[in-house]
Amino acid sequence: MTIAAEFRAAQESSIETCFRLAGKAFEGIEKLAELNLQTIKTLIGEARETALAMLSIKDPQELVALQSGLLKPAGDKAAAYAHHVREIVAATRGEFSKAAELSVTEARKTLLAAVDSAAKSVPAGSEHALALVKTAVEGASSAAEGMQLAVKQAAEVAEAGLDNVIDVEPKS
Repeated sequence: MTIAAEFRAAQESSIETCFRLAGKAFEGIEKLAELNLQTIKTLIGEARETALAMLSIKDPQELVALQSGLLKPAGDKAAAYAHHVREIVAATRGEFSKAAELSVTEARKTLLAAVDSAAKSVPAGSEHALALVKTAVEGASSAAEGMQLAVKQAAEVAEAGLDNVIDVEPKS
């Protein structure tokens, strides 16, 4: 395979990865939209039931009973909603992490293969330049791996923060 063909294959792989990730992002958005639509439908139905129940109230004690009866289920529903959102976000993030890891690994392999292929056809005396290119590729690869690790750690910290924010489940 020629160097140009190897680079072309790497670019095609990158394009495929981008479109696959775009598809995964839209899947996550669709799941969030479905969750939100279902939540809205449920809330509208419950608001209707509550409004009808309020019309049948005859004294203040019934009003207090109705209001107190709505509080605990509202907290439970908010916790369940937050849990579903977290699951969707975590699944989507997981897909992105996997794709990024594969993409970086494949790009590194392709680039190193291209450099090795080029090494076979360099003129005499170019060994130092080729060694510099190899060092640069390995350095860029290490930087990409470090960045990938930092992004993964940042995502974990953000997810832990999200867990703390949405931890509204009632403590028994």
